[in-house]
Amino acid sequence: MKIVKAFFSLAITLALIWALQTKFGDIPPIGKFLNPATGFWQNAESKNINAAEQLKLKGLQGEVTVKYDENRIPHIFAENEHDLYYAQGYITARDRLWQLDIQTRSASGRLSEVVGAKALDVDRYHRRMGMVYGAENTLKGMMKDPVMRAVVNAYTEGINTYVRQLSKKDYPIEFKLLDYAPEEWKPINCAFLLKLMSETLAGGTNELSMTNVLNKFGAKVTNDLFPDYPMHESPIIPVGTKWDFKPLPIPAPPAAFKAQMLTGMKMKDRVEGIGSNNWAISGSKTASGYPILANDPHLDLTFPSIWYQMQLSAPGVNVYGVTLPGAPCVVIGYNKKISWGVTNVDADILDWYQLKFKDESRNEYWYNNQWNKVTYRIEKIAIKGQPDLIDTVRYTRFGPMVYDNAKMGEGHDNIPIGNALKWIAHDESNDIKTFYLLNRGSNYADYREALKFYNAPAQNFVFASADNDIAITPNGRLPLKYKDQGKFIIDGSDPANDWQGFIPFEQNPTVKNPPRGFVSSANQSSTDPTYPYYINWQFAPYERGKRINDRLGAMQKATADSMRVLQTDTYSIRAQDILPTMLKYLDASKLDENQLAALEILKKWDKFFDADSEGASVFANWWTRFYRATWNDNFSDKQMPLNWPSMDRTEELLLKEPNSAWFDNKKTPMKETATDVLSRSFNLAVDGLIKKHGKPGNWQWGKVKKFEVRHLANIPGFGSGNFASGGTGSTVNALTEGHGPSWRMVVQLGPQVKGYGILPGGQSGNPGSFFYDDMLPTWKDGKLKELLYLQSPAEKSARIKTTLTLSK
Repeated sequence: MKIVKAFFSLAITLALIWALQTKFGDIPPIGKFLNPATGFWQNAESKNINAAEQLKLKGLQGEVTVKYDENRIPHIFAENEHDLYYAQGYITARDRLWQLDIQTRSASGRLSEVVGAKALDVDRYHRRMGMVYGAENTLKGMMKDPVMRAVVNAYTEGINTYVRQLSKKDYPIEFKLLDYAPEEWKPINCAFLLKLMSETLAGGTNELSMTNVLNKFGAKVTNDLFPDYPMHESPIIPVGTKWDFKPLPIPAPPAAFKAQMLTGMKMKDRVEGIGSNNWAISGSKTASGYPILANDPHLDLTFPSIWYQMQLSAPGVNVYGVTLPGAPCVVIGYNKKISWGVTNVDADILDWYQLKFKDESRNEYWYNNQWNKVTYRIEKIAIKGQPDLIDTVRYTRFGPMVYDNAKMGEGHDNIPIGNALKWIAHDESNDIKTFYLLNRGSNYADYREALKFYNAPAQNFVFASADNDIAITPNGRLPLKYKDQGKFIIDGSDPANDWQGFIPFEQNPTVKNPPRGFVSSANQSSTDPTYPYYINWQFAPYERGKRINDRLGAMQKATADSMRVLQTDTYSIRAQDILPTMLKYLDASKLDENQLAALEILKKWDKFFDADSEGASVFANWWTRFYRATWNDNFSDKQMPLNWPSMDRTEELLLKEPNSAWFDNKKTPMKETATDVLSRSFNLAVDGLIKKHGKPGNWQWGKVKKFEVRHLANIPGFGSGNFASGGTGSTVNALTEGHGPSWRMVVQLGPQVKGYGILPGGQSGNPGSFFYDDMLPTWKDGKLKELLYLQSPAEKSARIKTTLTLSK
């Protein structure tokens, strides 16, 4: 009996040991995770950090001094350029190694290797979109340039030096949760990061849904509901700017081509109400007499942040700003002489071409009156716990045929089946060179030279200098197209539908020192209709740009704090434009007690989307319901995706055509007008607020609009939790659904440059670190911190808490 008991005890012990070392679904191996020597306990960091640290690293050519301030922001001083970027890679990896890894895996279609088949759809999508193909071409462009080759290789070497010295106990906690090990960095990973940004900022499409609209409603209705220029606009390049160049001949559109209706697949749709702001104000309008520049790029807000703050100094360069973990140089920032920032242009640089194949083998397609052979690219996708997937992608003269059939693309709405993708992100490029040169720039000529190297995604580069110059340029490699080319799916058989080259760089729209005394962008239209080239038919709504231009136009003796206040502005131009009309059509005699209370709240509302505003909640819910009710019966179709008309076109109907047939609900016997739709949507908005939040008095916007900064992988407990916030997608402070100002920066140029900025989080990617979210309270309060811009490693500052010395 004792032998039997002993046997069972041993069996149970062995089973327990096995279970503790085995991963079950999303649960990590508990034994490994709880191991006091190598598990998650080792990821807890003390707030008390040594005042001095020394490390000897292979690969350094000289000595590097890294000064850490109170927020653990590194100020790197190197004796040569190689060591500067080596140290940038090393230091970034120390704080953000898992972020480096997971972003690269996402862009390169390798998530399935670590999380299993659940990520297969995302991996396959990125492979078939040509993300790896595009990264390979970008790498070629970088490596042809001897300067950038040295920079990228040094940065790569720095990351790998850190990776090679890690033991299991040092792995970031996400590696332990997912039970995999960090791998060495490769130069192509820097290119993958650029592809990820291209996908985020220029990877959306609505060509299929627009083609479906054309097929369903015809050209007359489509042109009416989807105009090429909005009613409301305040363009980036001021109206009336003269174009001092002779434009190239504009390509002639071919005979009208209307794409057939297609079974819908899913791709990322374009979304209204997200974007970024930047501006620069001339010294003639500032208290100091020198320009001030501001930038707040709006992106998904995550822990860790998409940005990493850093100062980089070596002979010939001393720059401060934010970097993208995974790429060398400062992307948005300043030096002694200049400052720069970016927002997304939203240029049409992604088109779908409908192909005619010779037979079901799809080996040949018709183009230019002859059959052309496809080429094949084999994508091998490793899947944790399963055999590898071998995926064959057909490539055409345009690019990859993303999905061959409906089954392959199931669940991906808005990708046309059997169509080829042409995307600027596939082309050879050397984009990082732009930031390398801006980091070292000292005047307007340097800014213009740097922009020549930038391809995609097209950005509005704002500029200011100590020479009292300001400028803005919607910049990138912009295809030369006929008007509306790419608004709908394009006939891939006709050479007239090819991109006919590119707009010359020097003819990209730009303005320097305009008479109004400022330049600005908020993703709205780049120019007025006089610009000779086609960039796109749609841009972000004008409200943020209009508010910024109104405020900057009125400013005199502005200061850096004037810019900070404007970055956090929550005034609604949309409410200013349409609320009086909405209220005019509301019949108060038909409202109940709660609806009357809501009406009084709206009448007293100052049109600011502040966190404690109840008027903001009533207006936002009312307008959203009105917009949906106007278009839902005609544009919600389960059989095919349809693009909905814009907010601007909806406002235009309300203001100018309140009896339009579009307000009539086809599903009811009566004929509705805007008055009917407004009345019903107001009642539903109030009922909805009561149902979710109780009676008036409990409708504060910060409570109604929940907001959270989540972990990059949505790991529970690693995010901020919900907190009250002001702003919305159409206000300057565009906080909406986890999306908003990912870095707020204001730079005062002059004899002594001063920078101010804040991240919505912290420098560290480790949830066990004090520096994981230490800057979030300041960001939530709408405040900025003065940035510590050191001139030498010997400069004294009480803000320096740690000095790290790296030597060979």
